[in-house]
Amino acid sequence: MKRLLPTLRADQTSESLISVINTIQIAAKEISFRLHQGALAGVLGSTLDENIQGETQKKLDVVANQLLKTLLLESPNVHAVASEEEDSIVESPNSGHYLVAFDPLDGSSNIDINGGVGTIFSILRKPEGEETGESMFLQPGKAQVAAGYVLYGPSTMLVMTTGKAVRIYTLDQTVGEFLLTKEKAEIPKDTKEFAINMSNRRHWADPIRAYISDLLEGEEGPRGKNFNMRWNAAMVSDVHRVISRGGLFTYPWDSRKPEKPFKLRLLYEASPMAMLVEKAGGKATDGYSRLMEIVPEHIHQRVSVVMGSANEVDVCMDYHKQHPKPY
Repeated sequence: MKRLLPTLRADQTSESLISVINTIQIAAKEISFRLHQGALAGVLGSTLDENIQGETQKKLDVVANQLLKTLLLESPNVHAVASEEEDSIVESPNSGHYLVAFDPLDGSSNIDINGGVGTIFSILRKPEGEETGESMFLQPGKAQVAAGYVLYGPSTMLVMTTGKAVRIYTLDQTVGEFLLTKEKAEIPKDTKEFAINMSNRRHWADPIRAYISDLLEGEEGPRGKNFNMRWNAAMVSDVHRVISRGGLFTYPWDSRKPEKPFKLRLLYEASPMAMLVEKAGGKATDGYSRLMEIVPEHIHQRVSVVMGSANEVDVCMDYHKQHPKPY
């Protein structure tokens, strides 16, 4: 099987970008080891702190963030990083050409129940002529030079694109290397599967409520076919299922907190996942617009997400076209 770095070189990826990706995979291997040690590593449970999002931090959130941040800032090719766990960007003393945004441990509420979690990352080029400031990161998803995630499940998998195919690698624990296990991931255009947090149904806007209601009607409803629902409570796990076998994943607007109506962050969750989904033949939107074209207003901006099998995303968007935006 092909190893990660030779595969990147065969894809004609620049050595500087390969160096950044290599740094991420080194951190991912360490995170994977600590996760698979579980309670033996002494990293389960919560801290007494909250992150910038107002969410209680798990111990492994802090560990994963520190690992990624430290290693990336030591890289001569990285200029700055942005993380879900950091209030603002962190700049490197190096004058590298790349910016890295990441969610160090997506789905961390699953840690203490031994559920699936992952690391999501986005790599951007540093804009020419701009040396400092958060504005460097405020680029649309289509500007990404690479995006991916590491899923720490029964096996540890790296799913990534550098703008060509979406490739899937599996960590061989015996040699400590990510090996290519799927040359090209492709999302089927049609699906009978969807993922959504149904407990929030009463808070949704009209279009998504109508769409999901019609899915649940099955063969007897307007869609004329039965759908299955799957929900892992971790974006990385739910999107991995979509990339592996198709489906639709959505985390829509809801009305509970007018000042915070969305769950997922654009820069380091929605945009990298959108790049992966699109490169695998799917579609990714906020219900109205292509996610990859939305320019962040700040690094922690949140957004509505609908992504997955292309034809099913189109159907969901048709429901949204019948209603004005609730925001």
